[in-house]
Amino acid sequence: MKSSTARFAILNTVADFTEHYGFAAPSHPLLTVIDLARYPPPDFALKPALRHLYLVVLKRHFHGQLPYGQQVYDYRHGVLGFYAPGQPVQFCPRPGAPVSENPQGWMVVFHPDLLLHRPPGPFPGSYPFFAYRVQQALDLSATDEQLLNHAVTALRQESAQPADAFSQQLLSTQLDVLLQYASRAYHRQFPTEPANGPDLLSRFEALLATYLDHAAEQPLPTVQHFAEALHVLPAYLGDVLRTHTGQNAQQHLHHALIEKARRLLLGTSLSIRETAFYLGFDNPSYFSRLFKDKTGLTPAGFRQSA
Repeated sequence: MKSSTARFAILNTVADFTEHYGFAAPSHPLLTVIDLARYPPPDFALKPALRHLYLVVLKRHFHGQLPYGQQVYDYRHGVLGFYAPGQPVQFCPRPGAPVSENPQGWMVVFHPDLLLHRPPGPFPGSYPFFAYRVQQALDLSATDEQLLNHAVTALRQESAQPADAFSQQLLSTQLDVLLQYASRAYHRQFPTEPANGPDLLSRFEALLATYLDHAAEQPLPTVQHFAEALHVLPAYLGDVLRTHTGQNAQQHLHHALIEKARRLLLGTSLSIRETAFYLGFDNPSYFSRLFKDKTGLTPAGFRQSA
């Protein structure tokens, strides 16, 4: 099961996203709100990409299925969809089928760094609607949609303001309101987990999240460890992840470690050395090199820039 990311553009920033798809440049580097009435879905058709970004999308008058990885995201019975970082999505119609007529709705695109300053509570990675197992857009009541639209309007207005000392915290707080409303709609539509259980990707996500929650008690995570826990060969786990997400297992581990490191560097008083040991690194220098390779900043530089 071989795959490559060569056919995917790599979108690391919100500006990368807007440039790739021909949207207006974002006013804020970490978040933008896009009016889909101005950009019909066919504009996306030939531009697949691997995004290191979150998307929350409300679509009206859209009747197709959007493929990501080797799955589809079904909009036939719902209007609100979610995409997490690492999910390669290609917006395109089914052959011979119209995608939409007079499309309406919005798309909120935001960088994971915005979540580092969010209010205390569940981290969005734990929200079930961002998991790979979810393949169906949510249906919304009129009240749900009205509340979501109000939250998106607040995000649009704040993201258009000149950046100041309050901007990032305000955007994080307003984003949290949007995600809480979405969580309510999700749990109303899916009050229990699917009877057949999560797929391999979801189980890997859950194991990795649990592992990092107890990072101080464990060594650096390895692909071998998760493959054994999932009862598959490491090569098979890597191939499945690469096929569905464009990244292999080791890249997933590095990404999760760096995201955990960012939260520790901003949310605790641990030194760089202590942070490295907390995450399971035996060599703090290797931790600093990996962090700089993935973020462009040293851990100390990142902490100072926040």
